[in-house]
Amino acid sequence: MKRAAPALGLASALLAGCIPSVERGYDQPAVAPPPMQTVQPLPPQQQDDEPVRRSVNDDAVTSLPAPRPAWEAAPVSADAREVAAQSYTVRPGDTLRSIAERTGAGSEAIARANGIDPPFVIRAGQRLQIPAGRYHLVRPGQSGIAIARAYGVEWSRIVAANDLTEPYILRSGQRIAIPGSTDRPPSVAERAAAFTLDIDDILTGGEPAVAANRAPARPTPNASRVLSPTVPVAPPPRLASGGFVWPVDGRVVKRFGPGASGERSNGIKIAVPIGTPIRATGDGIVAYVGTGIAALGGLVIIKHGGGWASVYGHASKLTVQRGQSVKRGQVIALSGDTGLADRPEVHFELRRGRTAVDPQRELSAP
Repeated sequence: MKRAAPALGLASALLAGCIPSVERGYDQPAVAPPPMQTVQPLPPQQQDDEPVRRSVNDDAVTSLPAPRPAWEAAPVSADAREVAAQSYTVRPGDTLRSIAERTGAGSEAIARANGIDPPFVIRAGQRLQIPAGRYHLVRPGQSGIAIARAYGVEWSRIVAANDLTEPYILRSGQRIAIPGSTDRPPSVAERAAAFTLDIDDILTGGEPAVAANRAPARPTPNASRVLSPTVPVAPPPRLASGGFVWPVDGRVVKRFGPGASGERSNGIKIAVPIGTPIRATGDGIVAYVGTGIAALGGLVIIKHGGGWASVYGHASKLTVQRGQSVKRGQVIALSGDTGLADRPEVHFELRRGRTAVDPQRELSAP
C-alpha cells in the first residue's frame, strides 16, 4: 500500500470521532445583532472465462447467532411532514434546532439554504428562508435503509438530498429531507430499488440513529458479545498503520474495473479452495455480517477508519459479529461458492468513502 496512517485508537477518540462536533451548533441560541449591522441570508481487464451461475446459493452459509439488521429490527413509518417554502424571523433565544422543530424543516437544510456555517450563529431579527420539502423525524434506532424503504426512495437519493457525509450516522431528533412528493406515490420500480441493497447502502445507511446525548457503543472484543441491532457502533476514527494485506492467498480470476462484456467489477475475485480462512485486510470494526446482498452470498464488511472499508463475499461460514473489533490478519470467515460465485472464490473490495478503488494497488505483497 502507498500510504500509512497513525495507529487505530478505540477509546475516547473513537467516540469523539463518530459524531461531528459541529452538530452541537444547531442548539446555539440566537444572539443580539451588533448595532448598525445588516445580516444577509443567503485500464480494464477480465480473466474470468467460466460461465456465470444463475442460481443463488445462500442456504450453504453458516454464521454465528445474530439479530436481524437495524433496517429490519426497527421499521419506519412514513410520517414525514410536508413543509412549504416560507420565511422566518429569528427571535431572541432561538436556535436552528428550535426553528426546525417549529417549522418542521431540518436544521441542516435551513443552515444550507441560508449559508450558515459552523458554529451556526444566528441573530435575533435575522430573516431566514425555510426550504420546502418532506422532512422525516428520525427516531432512536432507525437506520437510513429503513427510512428509504418506508418511502420507497433509494437511500443514495436521500444521502444526496441531505448532503450527508462520513460517518453517515443519523441522530434521534434529526429531520432529513425525503426526495419526491406525497402527490405522486413511488412506482413499483422505485420501491423495488429502495429494497435492493448494495455495499454503499450498508456503509452509509446501515447504522441505527444515535439517541440524543448518547455516544455510539464501543466495539466488542470478540464474537461472544452480541450488540443490539438498534445500537449504533462507533467507527474507527483513523486508519491503522501498516497498510492492507491480502485476505487470502489465491489466484485472481477477475480484476477490478470494466470487463470484456461491459460490466464493471468494484473489486477482485480470488479463486481458493472451499473452507479457506478469510482474513481481515486491516484493523477495523465489523459493520455488517450476513447474506443481505444475494449476489455476494456470505458477506462481511469492515470499516477501517479514515473513510476506508473492505468487503468480503461468497463466504460459506461467517465467524464474526457486527460491532466486533478485528485485527489485521484475523480470520473473519471461511471461503465458499455462495451467492452468484462462479467457483469457490472470495469477492474482495476496498472502498475509500463511497468510491471503490483497485485493491491490487493498495494491498501489500503476499
